[in-house]
Amino acid sequence: MIQFRAVKVALAGAVTGVLTLTACTGDGAGPSGGDTNIVQGTGEITHVPPEERQDVPDLSGETVDGDQLALSDYRGQVVVLNVWGSWCAPCIAEADDLVRVAEATADQGVQFVGINARDPSRANAVAFEDNHGVTYPSLYDPDGRLLLEFPRGSLNPQTIPSTLIIDPEGRIAARALTALSEEALTEALAPVLAEG
Repeated sequence: MIQFRAVKVALAGAVTGVLTLTACTGDGAGPSGGDTNIVQGTGEITHVPPEERQDVPDLSGETVDGDQLALSDYRGQVVVLNVWGSWCAPCIAEADDLVRVAEATADQGVQFVGINARDPSRANAVAFEDNHGVTYPSLYDPDGRLLLEFPRGSLNPQTIPSTLIIDPEGRIAARALTALSEEALTEALAPVLAEG
């Protein structure tokens, strides 16, 4: 009986840890304490002045569609990097808005890239993209390894959904730890586009 209880406690702790790391939040709860570097969705967008920006890791791998993609392929362009999962209600809520902004900014050289996180099946991710008319590529990251490539303490995507705006030099210019409306994303992109 004691061993069974210990296993239940350990399993509950593991599940809590995974949920914290992959929190799918719609309304922000704020940063967690300690030095865990785990942040729940705050609902805020952080903008970084050009002189303080950090390089984004050169994420690469297979896309949801089975193609190869490297983030460095888009150096010289503004990139909107959105972390999403087909199981995530706020991701579903923002998907159509992201597609509209991607279409509206394509002629300005903006490239959208997704990271499909924690979807155990590509079929779910493909269905999500089909349902929302997503035409930009998404890296397939079922175990969250790509998200771990961001250095500790960097302005990284810490929740699902998260969105980073990357400047043409490959540096993180802005981060949103929340689902974005069309208006909010357009507003966040504007100062980065104005730099060019």
